[in-house]
Amino acid sequence: MKPDYRFYSIDDDFRNPYARDRDRIIHSGSFRKLEYKTQVFLNQEGDFFRTRLTHSIEVSQIARSITSHLGLNESLAEAIALAHDLGHTPFGHIGGDTLDECLREDGHGNGFDHNFQSFRVVSRLEKRYNGFDGLNLTFATLEGILKHSYPYKKSFLPPCIDEQFHLETHPSIEAMVVDRADEIAYITHDIDDGVNSGLIRFEDLRESALIKEILQKVKNEGIREEEDEMFRYRFVSHLINHLVYSLIEYSKDKIDNTKIYAASLDSKSELPIGFDSKLETEIKKLKKLLFAKLYQHKDIMTKMFAGKQAIKGLYSGLTEEPKMLPKFYYKQLESKKKHRVIADYIASMSDRYALSFYNEMYGR
Repeated sequence: MKPDYRFYSIDDDFRNPYARDRDRIIHSGSFRKLEYKTQVFLNQEGDFFRTRLTHSIEVSQIARSITSHLGLNESLAEAIALAHDLGHTPFGHIGGDTLDECLREDGHGNGFDHNFQSFRVVSRLEKRYNGFDGLNLTFATLEGILKHSYPYKKSFLPPCIDEQFHLETHPSIEAMVVDRADEIAYITHDIDDGVNSGLIRFEDLRESALIKEILQKVKNEGIREEEDEMFRYRFVSHLINHLVYSLIEYSKDKIDNTKIYAASLDSKSELPIGFDSKLETEIKKLKKLLFAKLYQHKDIMTKMFAGKQAIKGLYSGLTEEPKMLPKFYYKQLESKKKHRVIADYIASMSDRYALSFYNEMYGR
């Protein structure tokens, strides 16, 4: 039977539909687990560093600010932002890449994709109602989660997804805002965490014209770089403000905020949300700089390598002996394919639980 990702009747509710979506996401078990999932630094590194949970909250705050200023639907953007990372595995992107690799090497060509996993979490994997799976979110929220990365059409997506969500179209403008808010959030807080950890210095990033401009703004306030915490705080504030105001200025005359434009704009059409070409170029250069200076740092790579081995070991062990699955997942083997049940279980784990279970599984 073809799965139906929408719609189920909803009784009268004092909230608007997107605020209801937001609340259901916040109260989900998958949302709570984000507290112990890696952004860049493993959760065990210290209390200061961002996790998937704090990242999602920061994305939500930035998206709400932008949508509010542009006259868009703030609650819709907030719901999409809070849910956009629910499908991430432990250990950041390396965890998802490794799980994808394990599945494909095992002969399962559809692999693993964290964006689609986020969609599956809210539409299938969360169990909150007796009559159906998922959180019963609105079409626009589901679409915004599903279409978080372009191109929207992907080989592993079943035909029914295209039938219901029209993958040849862009998501709502609110979803586009979330995509750029995600970018603004991770660029700024990765620099903050990187400098605080001692893995990079502001000096390492000065070859970026954008960073030089922001550093000058902080110094114009009379704050010295030696005043570490204050300097970092003001830097993050200035960088977020610069990017947010630049996005608003570029986008404000390109959007129609009179209605929710879900699944109506052709995916080949230019996005109305973004930055001018000069700033887009500077952002791309900064991302390359962060990749080289921070994400490829030996300390980060060492931690990620450990996470990669844990994912491989968990997948191999559970495939060999699925009786190690918890009762909730083991029961699903009666109706679902083993490799997908195992992948769903691994993806749901926090960093610390994945490491603990891996060590228990192999007697370490």
